[in-house]
Amino acid sequence: MWFGAAPLGFDFERAPAPTLAVMETSLNTVELAATGVKVSQLALGCMGMGTLADDETSFALLDRYAADGGTFLDTADCYAWWWAKGTPGGQSEELLGRWLARGGRRDRTFLATKGGGRIRDIDAPWPAGSDTADWGKAQFVGAAAGTLRTSLEGSLRRLGVEHIDLYYVHVDDRSTALEETLATLDDFVREGKVRYVGWSNVRTWRLERLRGLCAANGWPQPVALQQQHSYLQPRAGLTGSSIVDDEQLDYLREREDLSLVAYSPLLKGLYDAPPAERPGHRAMGPYAGDAAARRLAAVDAVAAETGCQPGQVVLAWMAARRSPRVIPLIGTTKVARYQEAAAALDLALTAEQLAALDTA
Repeated sequence: MWFGAAPLGFDFERAPAPTLAVMETSLNTVELAATGVKVSQLALGCMGMGTLADDETSFALLDRYAADGGTFLDTADCYAWWWAKGTPGGQSEELLGRWLARGGRRDRTFLATKGGGRIRDIDAPWPAGSDTADWGKAQFVGAAAGTLRTSLEGSLRRLGVEHIDLYYVHVDDRSTALEETLATLDDFVREGKVRYVGWSNVRTWRLERLRGLCAANGWPQPVALQQQHSYLQPRAGLTGSSIVDDEQLDYLREREDLSLVAYSPLLKGLYDAPPAERPGHRAMGPYAGDAAARRLAAVDAVAAETGCQPGQVVLAWMAARRSPRVIPLIGTTKVARYQEAAAALDLALTAEQLAALDTA
C-alpha cells in the first residue's frame, strides 16, 4: 500500500459502515501470475492491524477471512510507523505472527510482505499537516543489499516464519542500482527465505528494465505488481508512480506472468459516498474530471439495477476483468466491511452492465 490523502498521507480503506446485508461466502481462488500457485481472489490488507486495531479485533477479521477460505494476506515491515509515532513500524507483522502461532495456519496462508518503506530516522521532527507524506518519502531506507537483508530478517522474525511467500520491493529506489537489488532478491530465493518476488509503486519503464535484467542474469522475475488501481481512470497529466495508467495496463495485458494486485480499489470509500460529497472526497484528486463523473454515474446506475452498493459494483467489475486479471486488495480492520467486499465478488454483472461500465 502507498501514500494517499489518508491521515499522515497513507492509504487505508475507510468506508462507511455497510448497509447491505451479506451472506456467508466462500472465496474463489485465482492463479498468481504463471506460478501455478492459487491464491484468494480477494487479498486482505493488514496495514491497520496492531495499531488501529488490537489483537482481538484483528484476530476476529483474520479468523473470518480464513474460515471463508481466504489465504492471501498482505503486510509490510513499515506498517505502521505513521500510526505509532516514534516507532519503526512492524506492528502488523508482529500481530500476524501472533495469529499464525495461535492458529497453526501457516501452511494455508500465502503471506506477502514488503521491504524498503521504513524510515531512516524515527526521531526526526515531523512536519505538520499534509507535508508528512513527502517527509516520509524522503526518509525511506530504500532497497540496497544490506538494507533489504536487514528488512527481510526482521520480517521473518516478527512473523515467526521461515520463509515469505511473496516479498515486494515496497518503493522503487532509484539511488540503488537495480542490479544490486535484484541480485539480493535472487539470494533470498536461493536461500529459501523467499518464494516469489514482487514490486510496488513503480513506473512501467523501470518495470521493463528490471525484468530485462532478470532475464539476462537468470534472476527470479517479479510475479506481482502492487499498485493503486480502481474503476476510475487517472486524470490526464497525473504524475506519480503508484497509480496504474493506460500504458501500464497495456503492458500487463501482454504479460500473463505478472499479476496486478490492486490496492485501494474502493478509493477510501469514494464510491459509496453521497454523490454531492464525491467531488471533494480526499481520494478524488488523482481522478477528478468529466470522465470520473461519467464513470461514477455508470456505477450508480448499475448499483440501482442490482440493489448493491456502488463499491460492490466496482469489485464485481474488477473480478470480471480478464485482461489483465486483477487481484483486489482490501485494507480494513472490520469484519462487516470485509464481508461486504467478499460478497461483491459473487455478484454476476450482465454483459450489458459490463459494457455500460467499460464504455462510460
